[in-house]
Amino acid sequence: MSSDPRTFAVVGAGLAGAKGVEALRAEGFGGRVVLFGAEQHRPYERPPLSKGYLQGADERDSVFVHPPTWYTEHDVDLRTGTAVVGLDRHVHEVMTRDGDTLHYDKLLLATGATPRHLRVPGAELSAVHYLRTLDDSEVLRSAFRPDVRVVVVGAGWIGLETAAAARVAGADVTVLENAALPLLRVLGARMARVFADLHTAHGVDLRCGVTVSAIRAREDDPSAVGGVELADGAVLDADVVVIGVGVAPEVDLARASGLAVDDGVLVNASLRTSDPDVFAVGDIANAEHPVLGRRVRVEHWANALHQPEVAAKAMLGADAVYDRLPYFFTDQYDLGMEYVGYADSDDDVVIRGDLDAREFVAFWVREGRVLAGMNVNVWDVTDRIRDLILSGDPVDDFELPS
Repeated sequence: MSSDPRTFAVVGAGLAGAKGVEALRAEGFGGRVVLFGAEQHRPYERPPLSKGYLQGADERDSVFVHPPTWYTEHDVDLRTGTAVVGLDRHVHEVMTRDGDTLHYDKLLLATGATPRHLRVPGAELSAVHYLRTLDDSEVLRSAFRPDVRVVVVGAGWIGLETAAAARVAGADVTVLENAALPLLRVLGARMARVFADLHTAHGVDLRCGVTVSAIRAREDDPSAVGGVELADGAVLDADVVVIGVGVAPEVDLARASGLAVDDGVLVNASLRTSDPDVFAVGDIANAEHPVLGRRVRVEHWANALHQPEVAAKAMLGADAVYDRLPYFFTDQYDLGMEYVGYADSDDDVVIRGDLDAREFVAFWVREGRVLAGMNVNVWDVTDRIRDLILSGDPVDDFELPS
């Protein structure tokens, strides 16, 4: 029996929550650890849901963060299917939907994000899907078949990865995007064109600059999808519709408890909220970044993977800060990409490599300084790109591997 009488609670049993409890044990915390998850599944990673698992390349067990026995072996009280709906910071208690309460000494919020919903007539029909959970991925994996007509609304990362998985499965795929190009806001026009060309080359009907006005039901089954209507009156036949119009940080619990919230939960570089006993990581953490000199909230896997270690150290009283540069990756068809850094889409872009062959590194540069780099089908260069960003050296110092 541990002599540490404290209880540390973690709300949110995704990758960030699982890594949070893992880090607490790795850092030597011997008190009680309770991990709350609203889903029935034990913690899993989300990238495979739109990549390898959705495409049928990865087995189901590969998505889980830890083996089933890990939580018992590390004395973690994992409570799946248990949504936390209340937080009273004054008495240090969380309340579950079932009405149970738990006293905590330190609390880590890892509540993640929820999909933004498309607010049009017909959006509630069956075969209109969002991709966020393992269950969502399994439904789509079964739905993507040859000759099935799939319409994807939104050409962000999730939309494009889902479209790629549907095409690999042999489905007839149309992607609808309100902006002039996919990923335009994130990458800028030149790099956005790379992804537009990639999908059209693989048979996707990519329609940009369009707006969905309604989702139509089938005439023979009013509960099922039959088509997607655009603002100009055009109607696209559809059997399956996937909505990928972004996500919003899940901050209801934090906001209701009086924590400082602004595009996520505001935290300092140690991932501590406005309450010294409450910390936040992952998609919800709008964090002061000591390297970038600004607040950053990043909805990507790397933050969920690495931030919890810093939060755990800070919860235990160590002087720890999160200073990793943002990182994300994608896999679509034969294109693999990694992006590190933080830049605006209108920063200058410098290319090293063969853009037409989709084997290159792109650098976002402002006033001669590299802010971010994206390697496309060029591997083992991410650390060098990161070093270039941190050093402030010019992009001319970078050479592609031979």
